[in-house]
Amino acid sequence: MAEFTMPSLGADMQAGTLVAWLKKPGETVKKGDIIAEVETDKGVIEIESFMTGVLERTLVEPLTKVPVGTVLAIIREEGKPATVSQPVVPAAGTGRLKVSPAAKQLAAELSVDLSAVQGTGPDGAISRADVEAAAAQAPLAPSPAPRAGEAGDRLLRMRQTIAAAMARSKREIPHYYVGTTIDMERALTWLAEENLKRPVKERLLYGVLLLKAVALALREVPELNAVWKGNEVVRSEARHVGVAISLRQGGLIAPALHDTDKQSLGDLMRNFRDLVNRARAGALRSSELSDPTITVTSLGEQGVESVYAVIYPPQVAIVGFGKLVERPWIVDKQVVPRSVLTATLSADHRVSDGHRGGLFLAAVDRLLQEPEGL
Repeated sequence: MAEFTMPSLGADMQAGTLVAWLKKPGETVKKGDIIAEVETDKGVIEIESFMTGVLERTLVEPLTKVPVGTVLAIIREEGKPATVSQPVVPAAGTGRLKVSPAAKQLAAELSVDLSAVQGTGPDGAISRADVEAAAAQAPLAPSPAPRAGEAGDRLLRMRQTIAAAMARSKREIPHYYVGTTIDMERALTWLAEENLKRPVKERLLYGVLLLKAVALALREVPELNAVWKGNEVVRSEARHVGVAISLRQGGLIAPALHDTDKQSLGDLMRNFRDLVNRARAGALRSSELSDPTITVTSLGEQGVESVYAVIYPPQVAIVGFGKLVERPWIVDKQVVPRSVLTATLSADHRVSDGHRGGLFLAAVDRLLQEPEGL
């Protein structure tokens, strides 16, 4: 038997609200299957199973807010005998319509009356699929106005959550900062030639070159690819680069691109676009929030030339990229115009030092001078 608990989706998370079970007791679940939806200040997150087995029983009802670490369900390995079921934790407030925030948001967008929708989820919970089916059968109607203050309240809670995490980071982590300017001319030239070979929908953005270079550079300076677990720093063998994504309604989230160093540039581009779209639609998975081993942030689109970011705990480093700018550059003892960008590293001085941080940025620079090898 294994306990399926309310996961920690970041060091700033204290509690979450179970909004829907997507599997019923007695159903088989595989590792990686989505079995529940949880609402946090960051939005609605799809929670994955960490093992293969049978969902023995659920212990918490939808619409219940519980602390991180609370046992939500019991998963039994296949072939093991079942145990006596136990009562579930009651939801706060009875008689409420069981609908996930994601389904509620979609219903508002499609002008679907939730009171007329038949839920097909556990205990009649309404899912996004139920809303889509109802919308397909009903004529379009004017969209209702959003409830006054709802979006503002969510944004305020997110900003408070971010503030708490950043204050903790600056208070507890002895940051050091290093930076360098990278000549991007060779990378941009290669990228333009490469994109001519690709269909329009499969063309690459230069940002994926940066992500891949960071992931590969971590192989050379592995102490930056780590997280704190209690009082011990643990290096990760996998390189899951978190990407800072600004949300349309405001706020920021940094989900992981899993195994960034092992992906081809084409796969990385597709997965990056998918991650951004799902982050802004509130459809991220729990592993994408709990797995980042380092984060990359860029404010180049905002016209910022350099960014010295604050480390997001429990990680030990964050990389910042500014905008591409044209500068005079010396090449073969000649001054020529070059497209360059500033790369910075903010790192935890308890784990590494400026010498190692400098080697990391030098590796990023070197890798971007050979873009065909990324």
